[in-house]
Amino acid sequence: MRWIALVGALFALSQVVFVTPSMGLGWDETVYVSQVTPHIPAEFFSAPRSRGISLLVAPLVAVTDSTSALRIYLAVVAGAGLFLALLAWRRLRDTRVLALGGALFATLWVTEFYGPQAMPNVWIGLGGLAAVGCFLDALRRPAARAPLFGLVVALAVAALMRPSDAAFLALPLAVVALRHWRRRRLLLAVLGGLFAGAVEWIVEAYVRFGGIGERLHLSSLNEGGLGLHWAVGDVLRSLNGPTLCRPCTVGWRHKPLELTIWWVLLPVLVVGGVLVERRAGRLAPALLPALCGFSVACPYLFMITYSAPRFLIPAYALLFIPAASLIAWLVTSVRPQRRRWTRIAVALGLALQLASQYALLYREVEYTVIGHSNETYVAAALHRLGLTGACLLTGEDAEPLGYYSDCHSAEIYGNDADITTAGLLAETTKYRTALLLYPTDAVPSYAHTWTRRTVNSSSGQPDYVVYLAPYSA
Repeated sequence: MRWIALVGALFALSQVVFVTPSMGLGWDETVYVSQVTPHIPAEFFSAPRSRGISLLVAPLVAVTDSTSALRIYLAVVAGAGLFLALLAWRRLRDTRVLALGGALFATLWVTEFYGPQAMPNVWIGLGGLAAVGCFLDALRRPAARAPLFGLVVALAVAALMRPSDAAFLALPLAVVALRHWRRRRLLLAVLGGLFAGAVEWIVEAYVRFGGIGERLHLSSLNEGGLGLHWAVGDVLRSLNGPTLCRPCTVGWRHKPLELTIWWVLLPVLVVGGVLVERRAGRLAPALLPALCGFSVACPYLFMITYSAPRFLIPAYALLFIPAASLIAWLVTSVRPQRRRWTRIAVALGLALQLASQYALLYREVEYTVIGHSNETYVAAALHRLGLTGACLLTGEDAEPLGYYSDCHSAEIYGNDADITTAGLLAETTKYRTALLLYPTDAVPSYAHTWTRRTVNSSSGQPDYVVYLAPYSA
């Protein structure tokens, strides 16, 4: 097991080294972390979100609010998670091939970037990778209980992070389990794992949103309306950033070509890996992860109207298993007279991939660190305006700035709308309230009489126009 243990350890170490531990929390992270941080008001938790990440970070944030400690904690747990996910495959494939697949996944810039962040995508990927390995192991060893238990736990983790992704992930597993209908425990493990992870989401659907149907409807509205939509172009536009492409109108950012060619080649590598394993009599360990990877990618390729690089992380975790099989075959099984040149070509390709991914990672980390440091700078300026203690922010970037300012946040418009205008005005009698606008935004009528202030960014340029509501303690 030393190969996969080494990959897991290096994955954890690489995150700590290359993703600055002190990097501030992003918008979505502040929502998840605020749910369990003792001294910070919980931000609005919209219908599409699930509480798996909040539960994951709860043990740490209960004892410290250090962002660096949170990053290191998540990096270490992610490294351990990758090791355990690959460990589920140890009876199915050569561990060196598994280590290669895990390394290809771990060295993607988007995997490294989001591994130490309080975001669900890497964890769905690790849960899916472990689930497929345990499922295949259970097929091979009908009397063994450990793989069934692992299957339940892995799917529960994925569903706890995001039930919809877990459902698409498990769809091929359920179909295969139905074909083996005599082994009811296999299908029960798949369904049981999904339900165990989704039960919290289901209960919350009835408590807060009026039922499962209404929560799904609200989730669809929040996502811009789910339906058939060709989003492959959006995925390609956002592949190398921005981290959120909504609406996805950015230009094609794929120069030089080597930064994108791996994504175009990945389906070829996957199909080639499946064919190679079929010839070797190991079709299932290559075909099933390919099917599950494609299934979990489908909503983000064909059903939404925007994109983000992190959406396909769960698919990458699975697709790199058959891709690694083809790469291993190329360097070990081609004709001896061609083997030397094949190995040189593969080594150059892997080196180029590694260099390009870490160059992208450096760029994204640098950009994000600057952006988040500006948020803490603005939060300090808001404190100087009197927004301390019982305070409320609304408007532009109210959620992350509310987290850094220890203020509540509320929105009248947008995806996170959780209050009416009348409700907001009523809140101004309870809290020191501020409306945040960008310099070019129109001022809503309710704030025309509020006190106007300007807050500069850390670079000295006007960043926000702040309107302070009248308040008497």
